Formats: sequence, structure tokens, C-alpha cells
Amino acid sequence: MDILDSNTILYIAAFGLMLIGISGIVISNHLMRIIFGIALLEAGANLLLMLSTYHEGAAAPIIVDGNVPAMMADPVPQALVLTAIVIGVGILALALSLAIRVQRAYGTLDMREVRLKLEQEISADAGIDMPSSSEKPADIAKVPLNSVVQQESGS
Repeated sequence: MDILDSNTILYIAAFGLMLIGISGIVISNHLMRIIFGIALLEAGANLLLMLSTYHEGAAAPIIVDGNVPAMMADPVPQALVLTAIVIGVGILALALSLAIRVQRAYGTLDMREVRLKLEQEISADAGIDMPSSSEKPADIAKVPLNSVVQQESGS
């Protein structure tokens, strides 16, 4: 048996698609790339489900003229993958329509800019100041060292 037979290559492809999809979802800030990541993750998962039930030489479970195949393929995983494909297409259509709405409403698909514009919009509607950035830490260099030492010794 060869190390890189067709099944191994297909398993590597399935896990590769899933890995690329997950990294696209996690790393990217652009909404279209996130949607494409979801599509790749879905394709990899469907391929993995189909590969998990594949048997070499298995026939379709159809009885013709009283002849029953010795080894039959299980049709249930195939039906589940077909259902998952249909559901995935619906999810992608919904995600793309929402991306169009975001583009029309905010003029961008960069999720960092959309978040900033949403925060500005919510702050303006609520009549409060913008929330401070959670990414930038407080500047400790401006705090005198003596006050920090006095607070620790006083407690």
C-alpha cells in the first residue's frame, strides 16, 4: 500500500480545506473573506463526511433482478451531506445578502471599521461618550512611582 494513496490525499484535502476555512474566519477582518472561509470550512466538512463512509468496491444499495451486491454503500451519510450542502448554500446566500446590507449601510466590509461606526452610531443615539479603546493599555509611565509605592505600603 502506497503512503499517498487516493484516500490519504482526499483526507489531507478535506482537513486542508477545513484548516484554510477556520483560519480565514479567525484571521481576516474583511467580511467577504470570512464568508469564503465559511464556505471552505463547509466544503471540507462535507468531504470528510463522505470520505468517512467510503468503501472500495461498494455498490449502490439497489437490488436488480434479485441480485444483491456483496458490499453496499450506506446511503444515509450521502443524504446527510446532500442536506448539509443545501443548508450551506442557504447560509451563504443569507451571509452574502447581509454583507450587501452592511456595505450599503456603512460603506465598507472591513469589520474593524464597521465596529467603529456602530459604536459611534450607538453612542450618538444614546447621548453618551464613545467607549474607550480596550486595545490600548493605560500609560503607566505618567503615574509617579512614589504614589504606587505609597498605595502598596498603605494597604
